Amino acid sequence: MSNELIINSTQKGERIVLLKNKRVVEYHIEEKDNNFTVGDIYLGTVKKVVQGLNAAFIDVGYDKDAFLHYLDLGPKFSSLNTFTKDVLAKKNVPYKLQDFKLKPEINKLGKISSIFSRNNQVLVQVIKEPISTKGPRLSCELSLAGRYLVLVPFSSSVNISKKITNKEERQRLQRLMSSIKPANFGIIVRTNAEGKEVAELDRDLKSLVEIWVNGMKSLRDAKPRDKIIGEMDRASSILRDMLNESFDSIVVDEKTIHGDIKSYIRKIAPDKEKIVKLHAGKTKIFEHYQIEKQLKLLFGKSVSLPKGGYLIIEHTEALHVIDVNSGNKSNVEQDQENTALNVNMEAAKEIARQLRLRDMGGIIIIDFIDMKKVENKRKVYEFVKEQLKQDRSKSTVLPLTKFGLMQITRQRVRPEMNITTRETCASCGGTGKVEATILVSDLIESNLEYVLNKQNEKKVTIALHPYLYAYFTKGGLMSKRVRWLFKYGRWVKLLKDSALPLASFKFYNRHSEELELQQ
Repeated sequence: MSNELIINSTQKGERIVLLKNKRVVEYHIEEKDNNFTVGDIYLGTVKKVVQGLNAAFIDVGYDKDAFLHYLDLGPKFSSLNTFTKDVLAKKNVPYKLQDFKLKPEINKLGKISSIFSRNNQVLVQVIKEPISTKGPRLSCELSLAGRYLVLVPFSSSVNISKKITNKEERQRLQRLMSSIKPANFGIIVRTNAEGKEVAELDRDLKSLVEIWVNGMKSLRDAKPRDKIIGEMDRASSILRDMLNESFDSIVVDEKTIHGDIKSYIRKIAPDKEKIVKLHAGKTKIFEHYQIEKQLKLLFGKSVSLPKGGYLIIEHTEALHVIDVNSGNKSNVEQDQENTALNVNMEAAKEIARQLRLRDMGGIIIIDFIDMKKVENKRKVYEFVKEQLKQDRSKSTVLPLTKFGLMQITRQRVRPEMNITTRETCASCGGTGKVEATILVSDLIESNLEYVLNKQNEKKVTIALHPYLYAYFTKGGLMSKRVRWLFKYGRWVKLLKDSALPLASFKFYNRHSEELELQQ
């Protein structure tokens, strides 16, 4: 099974797609100057303590104050709070915590009003990005994620990922990490660490400790709202969490990002550096890998299944509802129970993909096609759980109810990804009326004559919708494009771009600069 990471740089930021066997399974948009990413650590200021919620609202620089519940303070909050005050007071404190004396744990059933008062400064970490009308959600249980390990300051425990099931390997990692971890730091061993040598784990650990130390040095002169430690960008975090032997290529279309990704890969997995490539083709990177078309098909309200069924996906503020329909599949098989089972299994695979792709979180209700046999219901239930194991976000799945409904809760830490799949008609502006005398082909040809004859452009490229591309190239030697060659004595390059609306087009010169056209 091959994995490819495709990164498209735009003016607003980066679009990142994870392909598995050429099919889109994850899609992310990394906006420039995007603050409040999960994992970012800020110096916040307490603005309000709400006893009824047993929570506080913290100012970290977002439009709305962030939310911090008492249970998210963590048992080691007293140690963190004391350390933060000492650093801000510029006292001589050990950043590596080697001689720091840990404070007693706070009461799990305590009240936040006994901890905070207005204008207190506190070190907090974003655990959920701003969603809809809500500000970020915060925690004081700080952690720094690496490729193999997670570093937890003010702790002493060593925990092993539950996905590492081999008893001997768990014992090896437990002994190893207990022997090399620094004092007053806890360690969570990630699934990627299974089978890794001590040198690789130690290198990852030292890198995390260095990040912590540098962050605490910056805290010394920090002001409220300052970001103390920033989480890495989305592309690097995907590589950190998922890079393995199945990764075939990482393709980027911008030189700076290509260099950054290459240096990061060189640091975490030198043997994989050769798979990082710079896209040099004339065709847009998403067009070249047929990603644009997949995205348009995958983000609609209705999603087709390969063998005839389809899903209807509805979104509300409270939950997401997915309805499974057999479509023309019901005409193929004679046995109703087998038809229902086959469509449900196919739907379960696509649903797991859609949850990752759209980053859907919270409560998800799935209305599978009714099945009478208990063993078939269990097959679907087990298959959904198996498919969701590939998901990096935590989820809980409940068995099908007697009404054929399945309930899933999926960790929601950032806004749901969505793409508008309905476009306003470029010809009529959504009015439903088009001037009969204005044809897009005529507009293209008149503009072509304008840029070649009036502006005297030597080399012209036209980006247009695939339907228009087919119209101008149909007929081979008798096509309109060949006629342009005889008429103007210059070959006009046409580029298919399914991201453009049907009646839209763009002209570019030989330097790939967009040309001004006639109105």
